[in-house]
Amino acid sequence: MADERIRITIDGPIATLTVARPEKLNAFDIDMLKELAAACDAIEANTAVRVAILTGEGKAFSAGGDIRAWAGMEPNEFGHAWVRFGHRVFERLATLRMPLVAAINGHALGGGLELAAAADIRIAESQVKIGLPEAGLGMVPGWSGTQRLVKRFGAQAVRRMLLGGEVLTAAEAASLGVVDQIVETGTSVQAAQDYAARIAARGPAATEISKLMIAVANGEDNGSAVEALGSILVAKTGDLKEGVAAFTGKRPAEFKGEW
Repeated sequence: MADERIRITIDGPIATLTVARPEKLNAFDIDMLKELAAACDAIEANTAVRVAILTGEGKAFSAGGDIRAWAGMEPNEFGHAWVRFGHRVFERLATLRMPLVAAINGHALGGGLELAAAADIRIAESQVKIGLPEAGLGMVPGWSGTQRLVKRFGAQAVRRMLLGGEVLTAAEAASLGVVDQIVETGTSVQAAQDYAARIAARGPAATEISKLMIAVANGEDNGSAVEALGSILVAKTGDLKEGVAAFTGKRPAEFKGEW
């Protein structure tokens, strides 16, 4: 990896992505966003990986976007090079082929919560604070805070954090479905590893396809998920094998409808 602030470690079927900029509370700049996208590509290409863990180094999960990284941008650059690009990277994370478990080891605010929301399962330590402080800075969430978070947590939870400025405790977040499990301070990574091992022990094909089907049902990924499911199905048919063989052999295909 070119940027050591996004680290990958692999232990058997489990890959761990660590945001490692603790001196800045794991706040993102452009280079870190680029490296996160590259990390997603890397673990997805590793066929041995069945589940991934996402966590932060130090006392924070992530403070979101580094204000110094975007404060000097012109509006057009801010909207495209920062907001839209970051949105695409977080979408890439959310649509990994394997399940993603977030070990929320510290506060997850603004873009940090949007980062955690990209995970399928969120395990939070009891001391963490969770919220969307953007409106207090005169801005709005840009990395799917009003989109994915509403679909996954419900509109009212997002209203309370974004409009009301409520900063949730781990217990309050759990009661609203924003986190799935609360653990003691310092134990979120181990808890995530235990949960990831449970996922990895299940059928990998069924798990991957189930993740896609859930995304379709939740209105998150209808187009690409449906096409992925259809392509996987067709790729396993005799018709596809015959079609490719006919094309390379420069002959008419003789389809038999073999599934």
